Amino acid sequence: MATKGRPVSYRPADGMSIQCTRDAAGRVQLPVSPLFSCKKATPVMKPTLLIVPALIGMLALSPGCKSAYYGTMEAFGVHKRDILVDRVETARDKQEDAKEQFATALEEFRSVVEFEEGSNLENMYNKLNRSYERSQSAANAVESKIDAVESVATSLFKEWERELKEYSDDALRDASAQQLDDTRDRYERMVAAMRRAEASMQPVLDALKDQVLFLKHNLNAQAIASIQGTAAGIQDDVAELIAEMERSIAEANSFIEQMGGE
Repeated sequence: MATKGRPVSYRPADGMSIQCTRDAAGRVQLPVSPLFSCKKATPVMKPTLLIVPALIGMLALSPGCKSAYYGTMEAFGVHKRDILVDRVETARDKQEDAKEQFATALEEFRSVVEFEEGSNLENMYNKLNRSYERSQSAANAVESKIDAVESVATSLFKEWERELKEYSDDALRDASAQQLDDTRDRYERMVAAMRRAEASMQPVLDALKDQVLFLKHNLNAQAIASIQGTAAGIQDDVAELIAEMERSIAEANSFIEQMGGE
């Protein structure tokens, strides 16, 4: 049974973790915070505020509510820099998942082209088809998380540039401008590596889809023999994909460390 005031962790749609409490009825309760109107983006203060868990996630998902989302998160002490690091961590983890899934898909394909007489071809085809679908889902997840990284990075760098104009101390402004340039350079290297890794998934997906479609209507030993020659090409594509993923993951880990994450 929930205890009033007992700390809990709430994780909105983008993966950020917020510490909050539960009231006596077990409802999640967050600190007093401005609730933004998506239409006018004006803060309205409430003396007490119970936020429905989906609220912050909804703000994050709606393009028109991004400023409201970031404002709400900052009211909880979570700034764009923190959100960026968290999203990079999430994108990195999705790349790890995708790397493992594509390796599994390759093994499933090998099991089909190296089948032994008497094997159940329909079961093997179904396993390959499921593996292709999981690979496509993993690729979509990677793309979505990279998009989320780029979204918050754009907002962070725009805000940083605006704030440079607010300095009265030239030395501090110059130091901040240099830090901005360094951070943006590291970010651009990292996101370029992420996009290369993302692009490396498509040749594998295309090849797997071709095999699945072909086998769907030609499920026999002769058809299996006809696709055996494609195995080496798919294996090379998966090897390149895994190499690109590992380079991208290394760039993400370096960026996270330099930003003070984890």
